[in-house]
Amino acid sequence: FLQECARRISDCLRVSDTVARLGGDEFVVLLERLSSNISEATAQAKALGEKVLAAFAEPCRLAEHEHYTTASIGVALFDESSDNVNTLLKEADMAMYQAKAAGRNAIRIFDPGMQAVVSARSALEADLRLALQENEFELFYQPQVNQHGEVIGAEALLRWQHPLRGMVAPLEFIPVAEDTGLIVPIGGWTLKAACKQLAAWAAKRETAHLSLSVNVSAKQFRHSSFVGHLLDVLEAAGIAPGRLELELTESVLIDDMEMTIAKMTQLKQRGIRFSLDDFGTGYSSLYYLKGLPLDQLKIDQSFVRDIMNDQNDATIVKTIIALGGSLGLDVIAEGVETAAQRDFLMQHGCRLFQGFFFGRPVPLDAFPY
Repeated sequence: FLQECARRISDCLRVSDTVARLGGDEFVVLLERLSSNISEATAQAKALGEKVLAAFAEPCRLAEHEHYTTASIGVALFDESSDNVNTLLKEADMAMYQAKAAGRNAIRIFDPGMQAVVSARSALEADLRLALQENEFELFYQPQVNQHGEVIGAEALLRWQHPLRGMVAPLEFIPVAEDTGLIVPIGGWTLKAACKQLAAWAAKRETAHLSLSVNVSAKQFRHSSFVGHLLDVLEAAGIAPGRLELELTESVLIDDMEMTIAKMTQLKQRGIRFSLDDFGTGYSSLYYLKGLPLDQLKIDQSFVRDIMNDQNDATIVKTIIALGGSLGLDVIAEGVETAAQRDFLMQHGCRLFQGFFFGRPVPLDAFPY
């Protein structure tokens, strides 16, 4: 297959160009005699890159089977002042990974902004590792209420208070934690902190009834030590497992359904509850409902947001509520921001709510209990 790739790349090039296999499935092409004008040289390199992509669009026949593949191409330009080969290769590599991030089968041209992005990401990763050591994370709590407006629990939401960056948004650091694998120890810290808080609530009569839901990432859930670690945390905290609810998204379920069901069943037998988060936004939700030991469906806020003025969203929400009821599952709507939304949801059978209308995520000392 690699020989066929090399042949296709070579067939796209000019006599003055050079192609080499750098290692694995990565090839390097050296284009010479391009225009001295940067814009023209960029266009010429891109044209050759497009030619290579087109060549890879054709199926590759190996033995009796046809195989399909795509290429991701990164381009770095150089001139007489470029005397560092490693830097050039690094720049082309950065551009190539930008092409991969764009969905593959693409071309990206290196620009200095890419280096800035990579440097910023590396700094964020280093700070994340230090944050675990320095205990810079904390949990915020967003109330979950019933149809009577009574707080029955909360969702625990991870926050990072950096000494210099200030409060770092989850959308900024969670993807980095996922990509680097740091989400596993960070997720472990989150579960431990959540169970500790449940134990504190259980010790007081006025808060003993509260439950706590915690988001679990796909990478964290798939980790071989996840079940054992969680059971150890529960035992150490000395809490009733039924007060803990794990929120899973469909990304947890896609790869290995059998493994997912086995882990969920093992934890469910200990009393832990499960909620399917962002329900309706994936591809195969109905299929999962047959075999998963779920307790709750969580209607995604993207549907709740426009239920008062978008008939499609309103229909989807009503369908999810009816489906959950017919399967014996609780249904909670997130992203409820107005009384009209709450009333609509209640009218169609939803009895659990979460959103700014009832309370924003707040530190523990501001939680309404």
